[in-house]
Amino acid sequence: MSSLRYGFRCLRDFRATATRQARPSTFAITSTSSRSRRTLTTTASRQENGLEQLQSAIHNSSATAGLQIPYARPMPLSPSYFSRHAQFNDSFVLVQDLARKYGRLPTVAPGQAERVAWKTKEQYRLAVGEAAKARDYSACIALAKRLHQIHPDLMPEEVKDGIRPFKRDINKYLNVAKPIPIDRFGRTHGVGRRKSSVARAWLVEGTGEVLINGKTLNDAFGRVHDRESALWGLKTMERMDKYNVWALVEGGGTTGQAEALAMAIAKALAVQEPALKVPLRKAGCLTRDPRKVERKKAGHVKARKMPTWVKR
Repeated sequence: MSSLRYGFRCLRDFRATATRQARPSTFAITSTSSRSRRTLTTTASRQENGLEQLQSAIHNSSATAGLQIPYARPMPLSPSYFSRHAQFNDSFVLVQDLARKYGRLPTVAPGQAERVAWKTKEQYRLAVGEAAKARDYSACIALAKRLHQIHPDLMPEEVKDGIRPFKRDINKYLNVAKPIPIDRFGRTHGVGRRKSSVARAWLVEGTGEVLINGKTLNDAFGRVHDRESALWGLKTMERMDKYNVWALVEGGGTTGQAEALAMAIAKALAVQEPALKVPLRKAGCLTRDPRKVERKKAGHVKARKMPTWVKR
């Protein structure tokens, strides 16, 4: 590129000197040569031809007057080259085009589609190396999940290739739940979490005794609601007097600790009696409660409360 610019400057100086030496014939040269103007493109073969024409034009003053050589610049492959998120923008545009093109194909129920582990926003940012916005990524993932529900027999190959960058590369057959064994003392262990509280519970056949951090149930939880929440799994399955519970809880408050303990006891009970797993799940004892305290925002009094508006 630098040699091309240097040759163009030499040609420009040569044209100026040639014009001063042969001023009467300038109009004739430009008028005759203006019919055949040549330009250079970005391809390598045409650049070489342009350089050869430039060298020949320096020796031939008749062809020098009408030769116009703009600066050659390579064109990017994608229009998103000049944006901050080139790869994500290309994938987003491709998914949008596929959704418009194949959005009316027959779909299957969400439970019947193939199970796929989708990349989270942080995982996609780490894989691509671009800080994609959360709002744009959520919209893109929604379209990808909608395309994934197309019937497998009718799904085109370009749809599979378009949504592949958003899938996690894992082997679903190796993702097997770790079994919880019963030790030689007949105990089963379960772990439960709620908010910032963590509870570990050991269950063994007994008379219904409960010890939480070395304390009785009434000493550990002062509220009646927390006591009922902690033993909700045993109460719904009518196993209050059949098992002894020894638990360790930490973090959070009494409400979070009680609900975390309920989940830990339910997991240990499902190992002791596998037939109770489905009833416990229907009772909501085996499902992690994802609700947490919403953070305070800048400019707000609390998480959502705004300052009182005052006119003056």
